Amino acid sequence: MSSITTTNLSKAYGEVQALKNINLSVREGEIFGLIGPDGAGKTTLFRILATLLLPDSGSARVAGLDPVGDYKKLRTKLGYMPGRFSLYQDLTVRENLEFFASVFGSSIEENYELIREIYVQIEPFRDRRAGALSGGMKQKLALCCALIHKPEVLLLDEPGTGVDPVSRQEFWDMLRRLRQWGITILVSTPYMDEAELCDRIALIQQGEILTIDTPEKVRAAYPRPLFAVRADDMYRLIRDLRELPGAAGCYAFGESAHLSLRDTAIGLDDVRRYLIERRHEAVEVSPTPATIEDCFIEFLNH
Repeated sequence: MSSITTTNLSKAYGEVQALKNINLSVREGEIFGLIGPDGAGKTTLFRILATLLLPDSGSARVAGLDPVGDYKKLRTKLGYMPGRFSLYQDLTVRENLEFFASVFGSSIEENYELIREIYVQIEPFRDRRAGALSGGMKQKLALCCALIHKPEVLLLDEPGTGVDPVSRQEFWDMLRRLRQWGITILVSTPYMDEAELCDRIALIQQGEILTIDTPEKVRAAYPRPLFAVRADDMYRLIRDLRELPGAAGCYAFGESAHLSLRDTAIGLDDVRRYLIERRHEAVEVSPTPATIEDCFIEFLNH
């Protein structure tokens, strides 16, 4: 059963089309990732689902309710964590939690079990003002405030932005543990590695959905041979590989260059020989499995 659905959802800001006929279906209890760079339309979609923005056309259902017509009732079933820290900076950790619980006619004690594993990490700072917390602690506090009324659906808009890698990993561990409560989680991120932590993902760019599937199936659908290539001069390496006959694309990927091929007849030895002829040194070429980032680039280029 779907907890979130959108049908031909569109939104424009003047001449800029932020969303173009978005069709999504998020199942109850799953972690669904909306993956795309800044400006792809993620925040616009989240604000529509969170009852904060009206679409130009199309419709949506969240927890069985219409975000436009049933916005008051829906807000009691939603937990929303916007990309920018939006809690009260001058209130303490405890005061922020008590305030957001009271808004929904609840209390910290009533739903403490839901937030306990997260709250114990920030409880030592319960009397510290929210504005004085580190990025990771602000993130945990915002999640607690979004959960304090035990929502059916949790909307997390780029929760890892501006947070250190360790805190990002801890945050995703928390999200996976929330599954025991049956909460549906829709999370957006520009970090392609976070896509692997979702049950299903949608790749989005310029307001359009490129594909929807599990991370494994998205990677398995990559249509081309893909090599990881290293040499002594990365800049010259990428330039020369882009000129390789039969190459579909080449770009930096960590300490290697990822080379995708249009011509499946080209092998490792062919690439190595080509680079040695162009006087590259310390050449290493090996097949590599496609990542979500490789798949995203493939969609953009082809």
